[in-house]
Amino acid sequence: MIQLSQTMRLEQRLSPQQILLSTLLQLPLLSLEQKIQTELELNPVLEEGLEDEIEEEIETIEATDEEKETVEKELELTDPADSNSELDVKELSEAQEDSNWDELINDEESYEYRLPRDKNKEEFERPEVDVSSMTDHLMEQLNYLSLEKSDHKVGEYLIWNIKDDGYLEQSVSIEGVADIFECSPAKVESVLKNIQKFEPVGVGARDLQECLLVQLKEMNPKPKLAVTVISDHFEDFKNKRYDKILTELEIDRDELKDIIELITGLNPKPGLGLYNTKHNYIIPDFIIEKVEDEFVVTLNDWNIPPLRISKTYKQLLHSKNNTDKETKQYIRKKIESAKWFISSIYQRKNTMLNVMQSIVEKQYDFFAKGPSHIKPLIMREIADMINMDISTVSRVANGKYVQTDFGVFELKYFFTERIQTDDGEEVSTRKVKERIREMIEKENPDKPMSDEKISQILTNEGFPVARRTVAKYREQLNIPVARLRRKI
Repeated sequence: MIQLSQTMRLEQRLSPQQILLSTLLQLPLLSLEQKIQTELELNPVLEEGLEDEIEEEIETIEATDEEKETVEKELELTDPADSNSELDVKELSEAQEDSNWDELINDEESYEYRLPRDKNKEEFERPEVDVSSMTDHLMEQLNYLSLEKSDHKVGEYLIWNIKDDGYLEQSVSIEGVADIFECSPAKVESVLKNIQKFEPVGVGARDLQECLLVQLKEMNPKPKLAVTVISDHFEDFKNKRYDKILTELEIDRDELKDIIELITGLNPKPGLGLYNTKHNYIIPDFIIEKVEDEFVVTLNDWNIPPLRISKTYKQLLHSKNNTDKETKQYIRKKIESAKWFISSIYQRKNTMLNVMQSIVEKQYDFFAKGPSHIKPLIMREIADMINMDISTVSRVANGKYVQTDFGVFELKYFFTERIQTDDGEEVSTRKVKERIREMIEKENPDKPMSDEKISQILTNEGFPVARRTVAKYREQLNIPVARLRRKI
């Protein structure tokens, strides 16, 4: 039996405009450039450039209710009910409502980006130096060996399975390769031993112990004691159980010290960084410059092109005789989408500048005196200052960098927890971490300090930090435990 009923429920829904704005806020500079280029390719009415200063008035033709409804349906980017975003809906709605489309599209000043390069100069791309890869380097050395054809194929297979750090893939086994090429495991092992002697020595090793052994055995003269330490006492050496090694090998401390110095001078990752032609550069999203006594925040967006709605498509939309109904509906949809995109870029810029300016205000001593003067700060404080949701601040801070007089820092660097000293003063946990690093750098290498000892020193200095907290901070600083920091 069919029944009709009415229900009331409260839902939080994000419009396509709000989803677009929240997405753009998360993008760092390079990703934003790619996003704009993609949008320019997908939307024919969106183009680079500023609006003409003098533009003829074109009569506006209102769309019918049916056309408006169709366009709105086609513009739905996603189902808002499926979105798990915590972005403040009210704040984004107000941002969209406050935007005047005509002003945003026709206002040259709003989208006049700084262009430090001369547009009249011909652009060219610097050619990259031709650098051979590690695989090419190893293949070239393999060709110098007088190997049978079957052995050469085994060697090629092994080389293609060597990772960038120089180690053989863990999934590759001697028995497995022997089955593939229908040969004995001894033959595969022999070919691998030859490859391990290639330059860089130790490449193709299956673990750290084998990598160090190959390098030691290739030395002339061969350091027998060092070979014995790595081959027979590797676990003790790795865990710095030096007293046990001294007892079993019956050597004095000076001899062991020479052995340790020799082994630590070897290359634990033969291929790492030698043949990699790719480099990762950080391009800051913000630039902070001091002008007199004030810090000026600049968004590093000089390479972001000004955007506008195509004049040609505007004329087609408003043409009474030469454009059919379906074409006008398509153009309306694309123009509306372009408006949303331009407005979101504008809102993104304002939001990012507001967040960065608030961080500079809160961390003024950092920008004026250096990292040692960083203060405790949480995202809630910035959100309250700019009257936005904390999720918006989180999106701005995620993956963004700022260039300062003291280096390039990620925005998340400025948000730290706080602890209270015995005097009642609140200090950043980052300051405590730096103090722990200083203490460990100056400790006696023969008797490194335990976490308990560091905790006691910090407490005496007015920082009540428990041993477990010291251990947590030490791990975050990638500093090993006292036993592994011991030197002989």
